[in-house]
Amino acid sequence: MSVTVPANMSNTERTVAVVTGARSDYGLMVPLLRAIESDPILVLRLWVTGMHFSRQFGSSIEEILTDGFCIAEKIDMLLASDTPEGVSKSLGVGLLGFGQAYARNRPDLLVGLGDRFEVLAAVLAALPFNIPVVHLCGGETTEGAMDESIRHAITKLSHLHCVATEPYARRVIQMGEEPWRVHVTGDPGLDNIETMDVQPRSEVEKRIGMSLSPPPLLVTFHPVTLEYEQNGFYIKELLAALDEIGQPAVITYPNADTAGGVIIKEIEAYAVSNSNVRVVRTLGRSSYCSLMRHAAAMVGNSSSGILEAASFELPVVDIGNRQKGRLAGGNVIHCDYRRGAIVDSIRKATSAGFRSTIQGIRSLYGDGHASERIVRLLKTTTLDQKLIMKHFYDLEDSSALTINGGQNNATKDYVSKL
Repeated sequence: MSVTVPANMSNTERTVAVVTGARSDYGLMVPLLRAIESDPILVLRLWVTGMHFSRQFGSSIEEILTDGFCIAEKIDMLLASDTPEGVSKSLGVGLLGFGQAYARNRPDLLVGLGDRFEVLAAVLAALPFNIPVVHLCGGETTEGAMDESIRHAITKLSHLHCVATEPYARRVIQMGEEPWRVHVTGDPGLDNIETMDVQPRSEVEKRIGMSLSPPPLLVTFHPVTLEYEQNGFYIKELLAALDEIGQPAVITYPNADTAGGVIIKEIEAYAVSNSNVRVVRTLGRSSYCSLMRHAAAMVGNSSSGILEAASFELPVVDIGNRQKGRLAGGNVIHCDYRRGAIVDSIRKATSAGFRSTIQGIRSLYGDGHASERIVRLLKTTTLDQKLIMKHFYDLEDSSALTINGGQNNATKDYVSKL
């Protein structure tokens, strides 16, 4: 049986469609978008969907335009309802929208990051078109969220895998993906942290509308989608803990996930009755990272606490099961949902003693050169039948595997302990 692949298989020019469905994945991919855009062989096509169009979540499409990127396709798929039915319907709308977009404008390669249902819609719709899919940040686990299943589904629908660490590469291979398809690149979200212009304290204060003295807690709590009926209880316990601590706090909006509305309602009401608390819908990458430099600690269940916070030597209190299973550095303190456990963990995280133990810590997720590795793959991978037609790799002896990319410096110490 022959397989039709995109016609452009040369090394002269390739169109690369990159899908972004939320402010979170967009911020992580900006270094990669810049690298693709500046490469003479690759032609960037940015496809925007999901939360970017939602006024409720800050209309982050404006950030994309301000950054100077051209938007090739707009797929508006996010319904107002955050019920399970609403999320399922949004997924269906996304499938229709992406299918129509591929019929209009078929790319040579499709790139998607992580575990959002918007990316799943894009990748699933690409399947009948035999569009090669490059998946970023597979092999990770988040046991408390439906993202866990979505991430692994995207892995099986993809043709190349750019993972953050060697343990994650082994998991992708364990899922039956051929080793030549799997590459340890690091996470592109770390690529520009060291060179990013830090906003002055006064500018950050103006952006959030409060003083950074004393340093506030940076709080983000996303819906725990496999336990969505309990989200109301969970956020109330977190806010009760913040009340007991009494420290200034900047609370960011959650993602557009199942039962996220109850979290938004609770944090907005809490801010109204607490003058030392600010709620922001979206900060943008620069302001968010600048706030991480000034915060006393990060509290909640955001992946940024696992991935990026170590680069700022920022203590993190990771609550509950949403990020359960991910590799975490020594700056992360895990606790359950009870207010007492949260209070104890915040006090530990903000203590001078704990701060002293994490000085010089590095992220486990890369060395700041992921984008250049990914771009090299996008340019040099042969777009042929071998790439499209996947062979299930039966894993017999994982110890004999040689992982593409080897052990990068950020994960070598961890891997040696396995």
